[in-house]
Amino acid sequence: MNEPASNPPAVGVEVRGLRKSFNGQEVLKGLDFEVKPGEVFVIMGPSGSGKSVLLKHIIGLEKPDAGEILIEGESVASPDVMSRYRMAMVFQSGALFNSLTVGENVGLYLTEHRLNPPDEIARIVSEKLDEVGLKGTEDKMPAELSGGMKKRVAIARALVIEPQLILYDEPTSELDPLSAVVIGEEILKLKRRIQATSLVVSHDRDLAFGVADRIAVINEGRILTVGSPDEVRRHPDPLIQKFLHADFKAHIKSNV
Repeated sequence: MNEPASNPPAVGVEVRGLRKSFNGQEVLKGLDFEVKPGEVFVIMGPSGSGKSVLLKHIIGLEKPDAGEILIEGESVASPDVMSRYRMAMVFQSGALFNSLTVGENVGLYLTEHRLNPPDEIARIVSEKLDEVGLKGTEDKMPAELSGGMKKRVAIARALVIEPQLILYDEPTSELDPLSAVVIGEEILKLKRRIQATSLVVSHDRDLAFGVADRIAVINEGRILTVGSPDEVRRHPDPLIQKFLHADFKAHIKSNV
């Protein structure tokens, strides 16, 4: 990954015929979709639909059995592609180091790679925390933060490298509704502030329709549709409508 620089161009991502099996069970069944530079693209679907496996392929943690993933037309399988484009990951758990302060967590990449002197790292860390509404929290420990604050610290850490592509893995999981709204607002704010493509993997319907430019609905390893939020809402596929309108009370009543 290259040294951070200001305002790098957003990148496009293309997934072509992606297939993956584990122990003879096909999890991804020929996925095809394209993410445009600078857009917020949400991959939405129920648990077990293949979202997390897909994300691991995009960031290079898994290799496909067939198909390919392209960044700006170049395969991520090429040795130098992943190092030439700046990608940042916001993990589902936040993945903060509990033994480090907030400031140390956010500046860890810069410190470990000795990219800037300490005073410059401190300035960058302060700036990125301010961007996610956490100015002045540098000396706090992760244990002192709420779940929503930890997610925002994770976003600030991702911003340090001036990413061209930000990947969010279930960013609102384990959060109360108000904290989830805050995270959605942060994703939208970042879209306006920085030139980056955002790819969000989530089963949170409110988040998806609140932040997405376009949505891909995935189920059992297949893409059911890709479209604008309005197009997805109106899609006639019964599987899509069942997922979008799942109602706990109605389900319980029908099975009592």
